[in-house]
Amino acid sequence: MSDLIKVGISDYAKSRAPEIIVTYALGSCVGICLYDNAKKMGGLSHIMLPESSLAAKTETNRMKFADTAIVDLARDLAKVGAGRLTAKIAGGAQMFATPAMGAMGDIGGRNVKAVKAALAALRIPIIAEDTGKNYGRTVFFDLATGIMKVQSIGKNILEL
Repeated sequence: MSDLIKVGISDYAKSRAPEIIVTYALGSCVGICLYDNAKKMGGLSHIMLPESSLAAKTETNRMKFADTAIVDLARDLAKVGAGRLTAKIAGGAQMFATPAMGAMGDIGGRNVKAVKAALAALRIPIIAEDTGKNYGRTVFFDLATGIMKVQSIGKNILEL
């Protein structure tokens, strides 16, 4: 096995078995793992915001937004032969909740909703998720098995 493939905020990567893709520091951000089990290939996207339509006109990083990053990652996977994709998602926490923030302040919840909408539009089923709550997560996505491991400080490691 080679080194971990690291995905930063507002980025994504794709590969195939036996690689492992990792993303750190998912607070309100959401990590989306797309996987073709038959071909043992997939990708991981770390989105920061729900909708590209809310961005400044000068923003050009499509990987930052749920509505564009997921479409682009699915397209890039199809270009290298991926077919039937499934999804696993993690993150979308409400890290700094205060009553004054209201519903618009719950960027994590809005991110999760946008991720689910983008996946539904592409007809990619979500087969596992660990979203919401008020703590950060790190995701390791094993392309040999399709297992998404979710680590959080003070929590048991989840294997989804």
